[in-house]
Amino acid sequence: MSKRPSPLPAIAVFGQGIIGSRAADHIVAAGYPTKTWSRSPRERSDFEADPVAAARGAAIVAIYLKDVPAVRDIFSTIEEALGPGTTVVNHATVDYETTMFLVDRCSELGCDFLNAPFTGSKVAAGNAALVYYAGGQAGVLKRIRSFLEVTSTQIMEVDSPLAATILKLTTNLITASTVQALAEGLSINLAHGISAETYLESIKPNACASVLAGMKVPSMAVGDFEPHFSLSNMLKDSRYMLDLAERAGLQAPGIANTAAQMQKRDEQGEGEFDFSILFKQFEPES
Repeated sequence: MSKRPSPLPAIAVFGQGIIGSRAADHIVAAGYPTKTWSRSPRERSDFEADPVAAARGAAIVAIYLKDVPAVRDIFSTIEEALGPGTTVVNHATVDYETTMFLVDRCSELGCDFLNAPFTGSKVAAGNAALVYYAGGQAGVLKRIRSFLEVTSTQIMEVDSPLAATILKLTTNLITASTVQALAEGLSINLAHGISAETYLESIKPNACASVLAGMKVPSMAVGDFEPHFSLSNMLKDSRYMLDLAERAGLQAPGIANTAAQMQKRDEQGEGEFDFSILFKQFEPES
């Protein structure tokens, strides 16, 4: 007689934005009993308006919230439902201090913790092709790997929760700085009568060529700033990057300048557009 497979664990997904909603869709499609929560109500059959009720009974609590205040607020709200037998998986990009807060509070509550921020934007989430940087207690990743594989194509195991945060932020540093450089280069080319298409063709055989350049140069050229990763998200990440640099006694003038440019765009109400809207800093002022 064949052994029956173990039932899939219950899941609570917190955050139903661009990434969280798509991740939840894949988790549900894979057969996991799932509850979702978002600060703004969603038209989903699995939506639970009460965050404590959403977390209670879940074996895995997956957090896809936007920033430090949102993560800290929801964690403090649901911690009465957390304890032994629960694994908290943080997918949000947070700062140094919040990473350690989550590590310490999960230890105090007796629940397992895995920090697994991701790289990949809307398209990757829709294709279940996120990449996770995962660091946590020994054995936790092995135990829930099959769950993480539902929404990802790669899981990079790292030494600690803090290492996962630092790697995520410093790779985002490269992304933000690259788009700033692409925006500058495109603006210079256009000002001298060289088309965006020619600029992109010149990049392709160069060592600086990247998927990012192929995505962002054409969209910047036509003014398409549909959000794949919002300016407000990249701006808050840049602040976390600068905090990491300060903690290490380092200066980070490149990302500091890019953050200042993002702050200007955000103050003009452009925070929910794609962060490639940095290109607009070069438009003539009316």
